[in-house]
Amino acid sequence: MNTIAERIIAFNKGRLPEMLELKYKTMTESAFRFYRATCHLFYEDLAKVDNFPGSPLTWICGDLHLENFGSFKGDNRLVYFDLDDFDEAILAPCLWEISRMVTSMFVGFADLPIYQRETLAMAKRFINHYANTLATGKAVSIDPRTATGIVCSFLEKVGDRKQKELLKKRTLTQRGKIGLLAKYEKHKEVDITLKRELKEHIASWIKTSPLEKHGFKAIDCVFRIAGTGSLGVKRYVFLLKRGDRKGKYLLLDMKQAIPSSLQPYVNIKQPRWKNEADRVIQLKRRMQYMPPALLGTTLFKGDNYIVQEMQPEDDAIEFDAIKDCYKDVGRVIEDMAILAASAQLRATGRQGSSIADELIRFGQNNTWHDALLDYAEKYAQQVKRDYTQYLTDYESGKLG
Repeated sequence: MNTIAERIIAFNKGRLPEMLELKYKTMTESAFRFYRATCHLFYEDLAKVDNFPGSPLTWICGDLHLENFGSFKGDNRLVYFDLDDFDEAILAPCLWEISRMVTSMFVGFADLPIYQRETLAMAKRFINHYANTLATGKAVSIDPRTATGIVCSFLEKVGDRKQKELLKKRTLTQRGKIGLLAKYEKHKEVDITLKRELKEHIASWIKTSPLEKHGFKAIDCVFRIAGTGSLGVKRYVFLLKRGDRKGKYLLLDMKQAIPSSLQPYVNIKQPRWKNEADRVIQLKRRMQYMPPALLGTTLFKGDNYIVQEMQPEDDAIEFDAIKDCYKDVGRVIEDMAILAASAQLRATGRQGSSIADELIRFGQNNTWHDALLDYAEKYAQQVKRDYTQYLTDYESGKLG
């Protein structure tokens, strides 16, 4: 069997070297950061397990963990709390998704730290609320009108944010001209030729989007550094200026789409998508209650990209800030479980997914609960061992 370092290097082959170096360094920060960046290891190992509980086929986001739930503004301009990362989305057994999420609780809460007995209780709570939501057969959504507890406070807080706050962090005005701040930690300058080509390309894309009627023009762009698992793929942020209203600007994210890291391990026939970007946004629209504003795709220099508005409302729950309040953490975990089940229920009966009746019956059957919990708890220990080995390999220079 290949070593952890060899498996990670093989998976990341072809990514941008400079960003890959940053990714490998970022993965040393904690076991949870390592876990977030190695979705491929999780499913490679899971696919080899003979006694993992069977479950109906559903559409899954593929990389469900504590930090892949977040807030965003939908097409209807309301702020929602929902699953928000679909880069790995694929048709697979529904418990593959849930096992990754529950494992993330054991790994992530240990880093905070939250006591093991509390984490175990939270994991059981997540599984029970997930199953109970499936059993109802009814998908729900969470926005400021329906949210409770810490999620309600969170949505109200992010809902008050303004576009100018986002622009202030990422832009600089000199001699009356505004541009993206190249020295910002999440930005990296691109060369003049590439910048010109990117601006020309996004100008063409704008003509096919709702932005065209407002006369938006691209005035600057930089490379964007974001995420953990996706570090190394091509990603850009554009500063757009609105033509019909003075002083109005918008930030646009353009991220390269690559095949799901689950693809080699899922022995299930998948639909034939137009391209990888199309897969991501189609499943995002299918599984979320309301997709984010300005969601689209584009082809640039032979690579497919997902195009999306960058929003001041885009954020995630900071568990570190509420770790000492068991009640608050518990409510968030319950909401996450309900949303995970709701996303699967929305996509029932679509292109190979099980129908709602199958998911309802599965939710009513609790014989799989203990087996899933046991697997997640044990695999979290495997993650910690892999992380320890990774640190050794990184320090010895085996990753580059």
